[in-house]
Amino acid sequence: MSDLKAIVAPRLFDGEAWHAESALLVEFGYVSGIVPMADIPANAERVDLDGGMLVPGFIDLQVNGGGGVLFNNDPSLDAIRTICAAHARFGTTALLPTLITDTAAVNVVAIAAGLAADAARVPGFLGLHLEGPHLSLARKGTHDPALIRPMDAADLARLVSAAQALPNLLCTVAAETVTPQQVAALSGAGAIVSIGHSDAGYAAANAAFAAGASMATHLFNAMSQLGNREPGLVGAVLDRPETFVGLIADGIHVHPASIGIALRAKQGPGRIFLVTDSMSQTGTDIQTLTLNGRTITRADGALRLADGTLAGADLDMIDAVNFMVDTIGLSLDEAIRMASLYPAQAMNIAQTHGHLRPGAVASFVHLDATRQVNATWIAGRPAWLRSG
Repeated sequence: MSDLKAIVAPRLFDGEAWHAESALLVEFGYVSGIVPMADIPANAERVDLDGGMLVPGFIDLQVNGGGGVLFNNDPSLDAIRTICAAHARFGTTALLPTLITDTAAVNVVAIAAGLAADAARVPGFLGLHLEGPHLSLARKGTHDPALIRPMDAADLARLVSAAQALPNLLCTVAAETVTPQQVAALSGAGAIVSIGHSDAGYAAANAAFAAGASMATHLFNAMSQLGNREPGLVGAVLDRPETFVGLIADGIHVHPASIGIALRAKQGPGRIFLVTDSMSQTGTDIQTLTLNGRTITRADGALRLADGTLAGADLDMIDAVNFMVDTIGLSLDEAIRMASLYPAQAMNIAQTHGHLRPGAVASFVHLDATRQVNATWIAGRPAWLRSG
């Protein structure tokens, strides 16, 4: 029985090149090819998109919430469903629900919810991101200092077990709080280890990367900065070719000039990729939310605690992509790669995610001429369609 569909668009970006007046061939949730319209197989169900362009689905590795739900406040299967659905309308086809620093008990519940989401095949669920609690108090950001602590043997055993059971696990830790031996154990178990919320110097950061950490969390934010005699974590990240790093591209977390400097400085194969660091507000009009009993207020494009500390971001993926094009001056091709291919590479899943070449999961976004989302497909099925 054939399941072949031909998704026809005026322009189609496969992650490397653009195709004009072509069709994306999708079968059983995977891309089987891209062909000119004249070569669409006779047995394919044809789906014509009205103008615009088709691009790879966005991958967000730092999503604290969405649709009115914050994962810390509701670490459940239903919450994961809500979060994934909320972000689909902004072009995100795969994400990591992110648990901010919390108790060991909440971590246990969150991991169980992730396992349940994997078993239920929740559309858009990629795995989990555990951001803390093994961070630096000096670079805590919005994380509750009362809950930040070193990693003990029980913590390590729990994370190793989770890494072996979940489809993907990303752990953000501070280089001065978690030992190189612990980093190596996590990496060896299959976790992606990211250094963040860290005041570590260049040498300590590099020791963590040498031990197996391959990523850093939200470049420039909550980390030691680049100095003339001490390059800090920022310097280590920009200096190491193989290290990936997330970026909150909203013009608030990082100055546009700093973004431009970082892009020019960073050499591959490790790249800078986009994250939203979004909270529960995504897809809603809510103006206040709570985290660990503290109120976060949404105003002027930002989320802040009462003392002014940034608390996540009021950002979605399509806005981040457009910020990189309109404000930073990046090409649309590269901005899309920052939201799709590069995060897939950072998670070691680029064989099947982050592009639309044959063999990839058929997750893609239909953008209109103004680069807004018309429709989102996840694994060959519509996940969100703009009404009207």
